[in-house]
Amino acid sequence: MAGVNAMEKKLAEYKCDTNEAICLKLVRFPEDLEDDGTTFHPEYSHQLYGDDEVAFGYKGLQIQLYYSAGNLSTLFKVKYSSKVTEKFDCVEADDVEVKIREIIPAGFSCSTDDFVSRLEKEANFRPFGKLLHTYKVHNEEAGELTYQICKVDMACPGFQEYHSRLQTFLMWFIETASFIDADDDRWDFFLVFEKYNKDGETLYATVGYMTVYNYYVYPDKTRPRVSQMLVLPPFQGEGHGAQLLEAVHRFYCTLPKVQDITAEDPSESYVKLRDFVLAKLCRALPSFAPDKLQLGFSEDMVKEAQYTLKINKKHARRVYEILRLKATDMADEAKARDFRLDVKRRLFGPYKKNQRELTKMMKCLRPEELVSHIQHIDTEVQHQELEKSYQEALDEYRRIIERLASQA
Repeated sequence: MAGVNAMEKKLAEYKCDTNEAICLKLVRFPEDLEDDGTTFHPEYSHQLYGDDEVAFGYKGLQIQLYYSAGNLSTLFKVKYSSKVTEKFDCVEADDVEVKIREIIPAGFSCSTDDFVSRLEKEANFRPFGKLLHTYKVHNEEAGELTYQICKVDMACPGFQEYHSRLQTFLMWFIETASFIDADDDRWDFFLVFEKYNKDGETLYATVGYMTVYNYYVYPDKTRPRVSQMLVLPPFQGEGHGAQLLEAVHRFYCTLPKVQDITAEDPSESYVKLRDFVLAKLCRALPSFAPDKLQLGFSEDMVKEAQYTLKINKKHARRVYEILRLKATDMADEAKARDFRLDVKRRLFGPYKKNQRELTKMMKCLRPEELVSHIQHIDTEVQHQELEKSYQEALDEYRRIIERLASQA
């Protein structure tokens, strides 16, 4: 038994956290290859390495997946200090390489020298597609940096190969990501690039992107639905997501056939970003003027948000609540009460639906079944949940208002 425990302990030393073992880089200069400061790691690796995100059989495992900053030419190498098969019989190490090869397209380098030679060709890389928007961001170290947002589709020469490399990042940073059908011409792609200088030349680095699918809406409209959105980790926290989403909204607002813009299974962080962007856009609309906001949510707001900005009624209502809070003196008890009741009336909708369903049930349920359902909609519990929902909404709205104020 002691021998078995000792063996288990030794084998445990050969388990590696794949989120730590996978090392990603966006390489601009050859010296970046040896600079640990340019390395970043996945948030997720379960889609390749299982729910426990562990690779067995290695000590000091390092799975290097490095990309040139612009064209995303790829270097793939696996390193380790020791492998389990070198010391133990009848124990096999996981094949960590085959998992990566399943997602990265052919044509990658396994040689550092070959990758560096490809890096020298980055000066020839230019952003794909049509330029939609240019903006600047101040960086404490580099000063003022310029970024571009472009719209592209698969018909653009070279883009399909580039996209096949770009989408590999989804596996590491979107929990339930999947690759899309590149042959479907209903997809639109929006890319963000940074302009930077290297030896006196202007080069471009990939910052992030968004994919949008154009659904048909009877009889002659389309409904663009955001499918995936990713700002790469070295650029996160700099406002690129908001710039990208705003540029996408403004682009679709120019297309008469677009009915509204939605998102597929949006994450919590995406919803917060959308709230901020839509509030920023709507505050310039006449129907969302401060004096109009105090009169309550109106059909004019619904129509103007939809016609001008392609925002549906549900999102327009949420923006209205954010902007009304911004325009309300919450120290005034009467105004604060009016705002609170207005929001709670909207939040109370699901509870009213439950009550209507209960009324129908009372006609057909046995007494013991009715008691069971009544317990689920206890009035006091409803009030507590309603207050909790209101306070959570209030906290979210205040954070958005603070961000709007910082960019005023």
